Amino acid sequence: MDWSVLPENAGLLAQGLLITLEVSALALVLALALGVIVATLRVAPSAALRRAGTAYVEVLRNIPLLVQLFFLFFALPSIGIRLDAFVCGVLALGVYTSAFVAEAIRSGIAGVPKGQLEAALSGGMSYATAMRLVVLPQAIAKTIPPLGNTALNLIKNSSLVSTVSVLDVLGTANLLGARSFQYVPMFAGAAICYLILTLPTAFAVNQLEKRYAR
Repeated sequence: MDWSVLPENAGLLAQGLLITLEVSALALVLALALGVIVATLRVAPSAALRRAGTAYVEVLRNIPLLVQLFFLFFALPSIGIRLDAFVCGVLALGVYTSAFVAEAIRSGIAGVPKGQLEAALSGGMSYATAMRLVVLPQAIAKTIPPLGNTALNLIKNSSLVSTVSVLDVLGTANLLGARSFQYVPMFAGAAICYLILTLPTAFAVNQLEKRYAR
């Protein structure tokens, strides 16, 4: 086992780390945007909207992420839709995670006293405006811990994009290991790279939780 290959290839692993960061950040933005919309549908006055939100959550969170990723990358081209591997990774990861974000925010909405929404509606606000300005800010503050865990899981799940040839941290480590036959150092380096992303994220979530607790 030759550990010298790790510092020799640190630059390539850093490039893979950057790709992982880009995929995770873009997917998180997508997941939060979709999650807020779906959570709002889940508690909407209309039964049809509630059913649509429920169907979205139940379907997406019960289909493995890898299946969704393969569908975008391998199945869509058969009907003439071709997406870049990076785009497939962001879409699959973001849409899949949005179902969990939606459930976390829905639980936060349930924790906001109903009188808040009723008061906003009686004051002349529309339902959408009342949710956006009154209910959702309180709900999101209440759901920082589960949203933080979801973000950490998203970062770790991003390793699956390597299965569609995206050279993220894991994909780069696997490629370098195949070239040098030094898989242990390369995958150890990949593990360190993931810790570089997840540990600061966990710390930031803890700090936010303490801030809102005060």
